[in-house]
Amino acid sequence: MKPGLKGKFLVGLLLALTVLAVAQTITTLNDPHAGAVSKDGTISVAMNDSGTITGAYIDSSHVGHGFIRSASGKYTTFDDPGEGTGVELTGGAGINAGGTITGYFLDTNTVFHGFVRATNGAITNFDVPGAGTSKAEGTEALGINKTGTITGYYTDSVGVYHCFVRATTGTITGFEAPHAGNGNHQGTLCGSINDSGTVVGGYHTAQNNYFGFTRSASGKFTEFNYPGAKNTSATAINDAGTTTGWYVDTVGIEHGFVRSSAGDFTSFDAPNNPHQTAGWNINKNGDVTGLYTNASGGVFGFVRAADGTFTSFSAPKSGRLGTLIPSGFEMTINDSGNVVGYYLDSNSVFHGYLFIP
Repeated sequence: MKPGLKGKFLVGLLLALTVLAVAQTITTLNDPHAGAVSKDGTISVAMNDSGTITGAYIDSSHVGHGFIRSASGKYTTFDDPGEGTGVELTGGAGINAGGTITGYFLDTNTVFHGFVRATNGAITNFDVPGAGTSKAEGTEALGINKTGTITGYYTDSVGVYHCFVRATTGTITGFEAPHAGNGNHQGTLCGSINDSGTVVGGYHTAQNNYFGFTRSASGKFTEFNYPGAKNTSATAINDAGTTTGWYVDTVGIEHGFVRSSAGDFTSFDAPNNPHQTAGWNINKNGDVTGLYTNASGGVFGFVRAADGTFTSFSAPKSGRLGTLIPSGFEMTINDSGNVVGYYLDSNSVFHGYLFIP
């Protein structure tokens, strides 16, 4: 799994924004088969409205497996049959309302491949035409909507990123943002799709700036940058077409944002003088979850309600949250307002968490 980005929060002005100090429940999630030494553990990344969670765990032999945790707390392990030996990683990245899971696995040559796992446990593998076949190249599926349409990105043989949408029929459509660069580590990245089939993502230009975009189910692109920002990264979209993410201002500070379907931006920062703030995921109500970093480098989570109210939280027994996956799917907020994600403890062991504000 790839290195991710750390986030931040919003500073309220006048009476517009307040920070909630309310009873909170944070449950640590540890798959019973997970290892307990450095870089082992449980990585929870996605949750549906029924409270079913998916992700990956690393066992004591440093082998990665997919897992499902039911709302009642029962864990189920799954491995893709194409997973390589000596590499061994399967990870759930997205789950829809019906419990269908998408994600990716690594083969023996450390090439990524996408999969979809039905509720009966049947796994179907897929690769985007044009995906590279060398180490760290290939197909990474990240998001799935209620109809089973999947999005994600693939890396080609020269290191350029491209997005894709996979229909329930298995038809795969690859695409690039109109102004994306075509150099190594440039291109187009997607990770979130709403129930109407609109995808949100970001693209890197030939000048190595990055901006956000949406792509409708019909293929219409809308590119955007927060007004006056140096860079903008879009991470998630809800069914109303509202997006979230973060932008970098002219002095290099990151701020969170919400962008309406009409194109109107609202900027936000976490309370208590954050150093950085990033929105990661958004639910149907417009509630955003994300991360912020304080001046000391501590990383904390937040929920920003649609009315601008903030609730802050930190990982149990840690004070910092782990961030590895470069998409909105490293933290998920469902329509009940509950958040799932993961963190590193002081021994660099991964733990999942379920936050109920």
